[in-house]
This record gives sequence, C-alpha cells and structure tokens, in this order.
Amino acid sequence: MQGLVQKLTAELIGTFALTFIGAGAILVNTWTGGQPGLLGIALAHGLALSIAVSAAMNISGGHINPAVTATMFATGRIKAGAAIAYVIAQCGGAIIAGLLLNGIFGGLGGEGMAMTGKAAIEKCMLGTPNFDPAVVSIGTAVLVEVLLTFLLLFAVFGTAVDDRAPKIGGFGIGLTVCMDILLGGPITGAAMNPARTIGTLIGGGSATSALWSQHWVYWVGPLLGGMVAGFVYDALILNRAAKS
Repeated sequence: MQGLVQKLTAELIGTFALTFIGAGAILVNTWTGGQPGLLGIALAHGLALSIAVSAAMNISGGHINPAVTATMFATGRIKAGAAIAYVIAQCGGAIIAGLLLNGIFGGLGGEGMAMTGKAAIEKCMLGTPNFDPAVVSIGTAVLVEVLLTFLLLFAVFGTAVDDRAPKIGGFGIGLTVCMDILLGGPITGAAMNPARTIGTLIGGGSATSALWSQHWVYWVGPLLGGMVAGFVYDALILNRAAKS
C-alpha cells in the first residue's frame, strides 16, 4: 500500500507541474499580449513534462498522462486497479493546478499588461485546450489529437519502455510534446493528455463552461492514438527485435 501511495503522489505532483507550468504559460502569454508566444508555450509544456517524467520515472514509471496509463494497461504493463488510481491521481493534480491558476491570475491587475489577469482567464479559457468548430471540424480535431498522441507514445516506448532505450530520462518525451504543440497548438491546443485538459476545464469554472461539449475529443483522441502506438510498437518493433 505504501508503494502505491508513493506512486500516486509522484503522478499527482508530476501532472500538477505539467498543468501549472503549461497552462500558466498560456495565461502569461494572454496577460502580457504575446509573450512568450507559441514557442515559449511549447517549451514550457515540454520542459515541465521532461522534468516531471524524469523525476517520477523510477517511482511510478512517470506516466503523467491518462493516455500513457491506458496504453500501459492495454499492453499488459499495469493492472486495472493501479491504472484507475493513476488516472484519478493525474486528474487530481491537474485540477489542483487549474484551481490555483484561477486564483492567482484572477487577482492580477492589468497595469502595464495587455489586460487584467481575470480578463486573460476569460480570453484564453484558463489555457484549456480547445478548438473553434467554425474553423476546425470535430473529425479533424480528433484526428489531430490521435496523431499527436501516437507520436508521443511512440517516443514513450522508444525512450523509456524499450530496454534498449537511450538513458535520457524524460527529455525525449518532453521534446515530443514541445514539437507536437508547435504544430497542433493552434489547431486543437495539442493536449495529448486528458488530465491536462480536464484540470483547467474544471479549474476555470464559468470561464471554461462552454468547452464541456467538446471535452470528449480530448479523451477519445489521446486514448486512441496512444493505444495504437503501443500496439504498433509492441507488435512491429519489440517483438520483431526479440526474434532477430
């Protein structure tokens, strides 16, 4: 039981860090009127995830994402009870981050900035990944999240799961998130992580209430993309390598 508590604590803190820094960078970008920009937002997410995964890897495996946990369950690497507990811890950490961000930015003034912190929350919806249905169709949004998460889980398997993986901690995983955001950020917000999405969705309260109708995209896309990547890596890379 003690071991599980340690693992869940690591997952909660790791997902908190990703959400707090990642969504926080989006809020800062909105509050200041364009700083640090898309590249800065991508780097904030990528660096936060790199450090969180590296710190948690030897404790919990460093999932920090329900899509990773679901893929590890689907490929027989974690039991159902532990997987459910992981997802709850991940979502809990992200929700705490969302609530804290709402409280912090809700109290910031606007002198010298583009707007007040409260206005920034409303404008960027607390940094919650979303898409404009008038610009991006639901099918395209799901496809983008599937593809981005496929690449993320391919990196997870190639740099962390595979016994032959290079010893680079979580930085290959974080760099993949950074890369994905540079393409997918303007399209869907490039969530690749249901916990990251629900954390600011709940934390944003009324500012994010309009996003609930599209929230299912940020579960279906990442879960599907992650599982496909896991099965492909297992079947075509790990098993083939074992036979050669």
